[in-house]
Amino acid sequence: MTTVNPSLPTTTPVVISLSRSTLWLAITAILALGIYYFVGVDQGATSVFGSDMHIHEFVHDSRHFLGFPCH
Repeated sequence: MTTVNPSLPTTTPVVISLSRSTLWLAITAILALGIYYFVGVDQGATSVFGSDMHIHEFVHDSRHFLGFPCH
């Protein structure tokens, strides 16, 4: 038989509704795809900002660290 130590706090699970968890999942997926685009795909010529290379240069080292080719 297991006894509960009264000096330890008990935990209660966090309950989130299905609609709220769907909203969190959608927001997370959109942010993840945005980060994936800017780190892995955006290369100046295919940039949504035209031929601007600022984002490419800002994430350049992380591109190489994560294995994305860019040269």
